[in-house]
Amino acid sequence: MAAGPWERLEGHEQVVVGSDPGTGLRAVVAIHSTALGPALGGTRMYPYPDEDAALADVLRLARAMTYKNALAGLDHGGGKAVIMGDPRTDKTPELLRAYGRLVASLGGRYVTACDVGTYVEDMDVVAEVCPWTTGRSPAQGGAGDSGILTAVGVWQGIRACAQHLWGSPDLAGRRVGISGAGKVGRRLAAHLAEEGAHVVVADPSAAALDAVRDEVPGVEIAASTEDLVERDLDVFSPNALGGALTRDVAARLRAAAVCGGANNQLAEEAVADLLAERGVLYAPDYLVNCGGVIQVAEEVHGFDMDRARARVLRVFDTTVRVLDRARAEGVTPEAAAAAEAEDRVAAAAATAPRFRTF
Repeated sequence: MAAGPWERLEGHEQVVVGSDPGTGLRAVVAIHSTALGPALGGTRMYPYPDEDAALADVLRLARAMTYKNALAGLDHGGGKAVIMGDPRTDKTPELLRAYGRLVASLGGRYVTACDVGTYVEDMDVVAEVCPWTTGRSPAQGGAGDSGILTAVGVWQGIRACAQHLWGSPDLAGRRVGISGAGKVGRRLAAHLAEEGAHVVVADPSAAALDAVRDEVPGVEIAASTEDLVERDLDVFSPNALGGALTRDVAARLRAAAVCGGANNQLAEEAVADLLAERGVLYAPDYLVNCGGVIQVAEEVHGFDMDRARARVLRVFDTTVRVLDRARAEGVTPEAAAAAEAEDRVAAAAATAPRFRTF
């Protein structure tokens, strides 16, 4: 029997549904935890098929943000927002301001930023009516494109996987397949190529592939993500939308490790076990893709790129620690990462008030 609404919301402190008929806004804000501080997470705009799909997505994403922020060492809890609609046709300044008023109504319990379908210029509009907005342009005192440091964190995660598997973080000569050549995948390809890795990229967008060719000389272009799955790779790196790691992909994947920037890579929790059974090392997405949230969190204190980048470089140490814990405890890296995050949240929650408002 499908879970009822209360069961689906269990574990989240607050879920707010907002609408504004005048602008067409339909949005959901989910606050999973504020034990470590105000919830921080991006705003996703996507043409969900229905309200149930939007709610399911925002609940998963908010929970992952709690873990991501905890593992990143931030004094922020986890939250996320989704706007139902096609960002190419439905997004307007008026809709974004209506969304900003929704976030502002929460009084700072949720701090928003960019995600799939929203961009720096959108956050500048949201910030016109909502002071709890990050991911703004440098001209507005913000950090700009959070993909810059997200890519740095994933790169450090891949180096940690190499250390765990082969005893050295050196990526020279390693074959890395990147699925998704967007703002994270393209920058990740450049970092890997600079280390001497052989980089293979797949993306359905010809424009994205042209951009990565221009920025990363020598990059190889694969026919598709399916092509990458079937290749002999050292690392497979999903950097597009979530759900890339299905049971079928886990059964066919020929890479030694999976480490990428996409959120919610596991199509279902059992896939983590399937990968482990096949000896494929999986670095959980929320462990390694925290560079973006570290970048925007810096805005709260006055943005400094050098300070933010130094913090993101610590993803290497955190990932090594989590992978070592998984090995020592005989559990999957997914379980070890979740336990590491929950340990920090539980310690904070012991002294923090907890709100549950639906």
